[in-house]
Amino acid sequence: MKRINNSVIVLSLFAGMMYTHAQEKKQLSLDEAVQLGIQNSKSLKIDAAKIEEATADLLEAKNRQLPELKVSASYLYLPLKPNVDIRLPGVSGAGGPEVHQVAFGSANLSVPIYSGGRIKYGIQSAKYLVEASKLSTENDKVAIAYNVAQAYNNLFKANQSIKVLEENLTASQKRDETFLKLENNGVIARNDRLKANLQTSNIELQLLEAKNNYNIANINMDLLLGLPETTEIEVDQNYIDESDDVKPVDFYLNEARENRKDLQALDQQRKAAELGTKSAKAENLPSIAFTGGYVAADIPKFLTIYNAVNVGVGVSYNLSNLWKENSSLKQSKAREMQLSATNELLNDNIKLDVNREYQNSDYSKKRIAVFEKAAVQANENYRITKNKYDNGLATMTELLDADAAQIAANVSVINAKADAALAYRKLLQTTGTLTIK
Repeated sequence: MKRINNSVIVLSLFAGMMYTHAQEKKQLSLDEAVQLGIQNSKSLKIDAAKIEEATADLLEAKNRQLPELKVSASYLYLPLKPNVDIRLPGVSGAGGPEVHQVAFGSANLSVPIYSGGRIKYGIQSAKYLVEASKLSTENDKVAIAYNVAQAYNNLFKANQSIKVLEENLTASQKRDETFLKLENNGVIARNDRLKANLQTSNIELQLLEAKNNYNIANINMDLLLGLPETTEIEVDQNYIDESDDVKPVDFYLNEARENRKDLQALDQQRKAAELGTKSAKAENLPSIAFTGGYVAADIPKFLTIYNAVNVGVGVSYNLSNLWKENSSLKQSKAREMQLSATNELLNDNIKLDVNREYQNSDYSKKRIAVFEKAAVQANENYRITKNKYDNGLATMTELLDADAAQIAANVSVINAKADAALAYRKLLQTTGTLTIK
């Protein structure tokens, strides 16, 4: 039995060492985390594919202005003798040649001259859509930058809570040791010592919850950044001092109008839709193209044709346009109306977002001063209560309550600063100016 117990201990120690070794620590600043998040974003990979698709559509539109050259050739074998009846003046078909094979080929060239502007409109519209795809990607990058900042902020707050609670747990445990000695010497009642122990247990529970929140936040960061899930990220708290002085709200509204990529992308889509309407109108116009061709044929012992070259101008017009309504035109106009309404709605939402986040940022900064004042008061209250308790002028309950208030106040100051930094970044995101280094 002793050997088994020793084996279990050795295996446990080995497993603990392996787990510690597997935990890779990586220190990242907020900007580094944002950069990693952008590099490994799955949504941006989807955006990249959309840009490739839009670029391919642009290439297709450009190809329509290039000449069309088609070449065809055929060889036919005739196992049965065909009946050949030549009916030309002075030529008799009787006893005609035996034809068992036919070979012919042709080449046709078509160069568009006029298409009512459909080709030109199609190219320009495709260019606008490519640009819209790129702008949408930039807008997604800004959103990802904020999402990473939010996750980074949660990780920082969880880590800071752990530090504060660990410090208070150490102090509480030392106090328990002191109270136990006092109880043994008959200075304090057992009930008072138990109250102190209960306070220590509450701090331990808070610490367990904080560590659990930290682990969840760390895994979330690993997934966002494309890192192994065993990576423990060490945050740099300097980011909480990055926010600048908040300017008037009109400044941020103007910034949003000039820099919001989703608004710019929508503008490109509207331009593409306008060209789509022009292209749809052009469907009622004829198409003109330069044409050319070459034909060669060989029927042994019967017919040979070479150098049959033709050139000309071809005109095509769909006569059914005279009685059919142009559905493409109606669809394109409806698309224009939809995008126009979307533009108005987006502008309203931008105004609301900027004003809301401006208020939130201002509120978050003001909260810091209030929490700092509350922390000073809580710390001073604990000092006074501790002196009173040491002189028999305060109860154990009052001392423990003052200690709990001190812990909560100090944690609130840290959280308030982190929330203010995040609120400022959210404000920058709504204006489209969140910096991505």
